Amino acid sequence: MLVLKTKITHIALLFVMLFSMGMGVKAQQAPMFTNYSNSYAYANAGFAGMSEGINVLGLYRMQWAGFTDMDGNEIAPTTFLLSGDMPFRKLHGGMEFSIMQDKLGFENNVNVGLGYSYHADLGGSTLGIGVAGTLLNRTVDFSQLNPNQEGDPLLQGLGEESAMMFDFNVGLFWQIPDSFFLGFSVVNVLESMSASLNDQAETSASFTTDRTFYAIAGYPFQIEDIPYLTFVPSASVMSNISSTQFNASARVIYNNIFSLGVNYRFQESVGILAGVTIKDLTIAYSYDINTLGLGLPGSHEIGLSYCFKLDLDRTPRDYRSVRYL
Repeated sequence: MLVLKTKITHIALLFVMLFSMGMGVKAQQAPMFTNYSNSYAYANAGFAGMSEGINVLGLYRMQWAGFTDMDGNEIAPTTFLLSGDMPFRKLHGGMEFSIMQDKLGFENNVNVGLGYSYHADLGGSTLGIGVAGTLLNRTVDFSQLNPNQEGDPLLQGLGEESAMMFDFNVGLFWQIPDSFFLGFSVVNVLESMSASLNDQAETSASFTTDRTFYAIAGYPFQIEDIPYLTFVPSASVMSNISSTQFNASARVIYNNIFSLGVNYRFQESVGILAGVTIKDLTIAYSYDINTLGLGLPGSHEIGLSYCFKLDLDRTPRDYRSVRYL
């Protein structure tokens, strides 16, 4: 009973800590997945290589499915993420890559990243210290926009414009095997700016990358006297300072095969999560029920992940990551 009370105390503390960081407005530019526990390597380079083998993930999110503008154009945000990571013992850490396409209205962003994480053995726990370089291609079709002010000088002469920008991400990911984990990262540290989109105009706009801060924490544990059930509460915060988004979720995993859970996105949605693992293949699905009260439709998200096991020298610190359950 004392052990259970201690676990509950840890869970309460992590939720209070992250919730206090997450009180803010609802708008947010960077994409956030309801299955955020499946995208650690993308959002936090420190996680690279901290699970069992070569992990490949494909994740697709359709937010506000079917949402259109006044002209009938489909402008619902859609995001596709392909990522992978693996341990690299000769470099005392791990490597990761990611390719993400994010569409929002008449804007299309393609991001490619490659990163490395150094794993520091802290004696009973591991700290991943990661850095990743990224290339972002941002394209906007300004001709499709309907500005409030006709002849807006910032949009004058602009059609479909695109630019390539370089940036980098940094991250820390600390975990105690079969117990607490905590991560903090910054994506697009430089907040790079492209060249002017219209050299002919007196004033013009430029593209920039979106500097975003991420924090995540969780405490997976088995329920006493029920060894085939694993309870995984977690929370995440994403912020670009001007806006902040908070997520809290809880999943129950049965016999390392089936999972069912719920996610609450502060003042935005309630999500239902489900997943199944067949050998090393995991299929995950979530549906977000909108709570904004604006008549917006729900959001769908589906993910496929596969873990290619590697024959590595095992130590007592190795464990089966709940990321893919």
